[in-house]
Amino acid sequence: MNNKMPVLFVGHGSPMNAIEDNEFSRAWIEAGKDLPKPRAILCISAHWVTRGTLVTAMDHPRTIYDMYGFPPALYEVKYNAPGSPDLAEQVRRIIKKTEVQPDHEWGLDHGTWSVLNRMFPDATVPVIQMSLNANLSINDHYEVARQLKDLREENVMIISSGNIVHNLSLVQFRDFAYDWAVEFDNQVKNWILTNDHKPLINYQEQGQAAQLAINSAEHYVPLLYSLALKDENDPISFFAEKVWGGSVSMRSLRIG
Repeated sequence: MNNKMPVLFVGHGSPMNAIEDNEFSRAWIEAGKDLPKPRAILCISAHWVTRGTLVTAMDHPRTIYDMYGFPPALYEVKYNAPGSPDLAEQVRRIIKKTEVQPDHEWGLDHGTWSVLNRMFPDATVPVIQMSLNANLSINDHYEVARQLKDLREENVMIISSGNIVHNLSLVQFRDFAYDWAVEFDNQVKNWILTNDHKPLINYQEQGQAAQLAINSAEHYVPLLYSLALKDENDPISFFAEKVWGGSVSMRSLRIG
């Protein structure tokens, strides 16, 4: 029996997906029903970028409302999952590529709780977050993620949360997609399916569609954290595949 935990990348899009009934929230709910229950979850969110690498190490991480201008109902959501100081310390030990420091201030931002609210709604599984270190190169992020791979064998589920295409300067709040956004999203899908991670790491060399899709990298980099954890024979499936609002890819995938 293979007890290795799957890995997820979730295109989280609008925080409203945490409370709205739509095609994406339903896809997350259905994906969650097929997941095994882990002993803990490690999340890498686009919304925690720091100087240096941090990992939440508190017993009870707070729900962070790091978004503005949304309806009051969204700010009433509480995701009261416990933390896991032991897992945080384990992450600090196993990552050798960069120094990881414990954090007692952050908590769970909307890149994490908006997704887990749908996939693990009972909030009983301990959750920690690891930050995106702005001092690291894209290749360094990939190498840091690879060092987390053994956690999959220890009943830890790793979930990264961002968006493959994320250009809010061009977003329009309606159901359509720019051609360049669809082009890059499909390119990325093909590279994922062929296990070709080099062009994904070197995204800046992939032409105009890539440049428009990734006008800042913090939403894209979490994808690399998931892909770096893939073993050669792991199956890949997509549980959301759509560009919405013109310039936001909701593509979400499961590895394993």
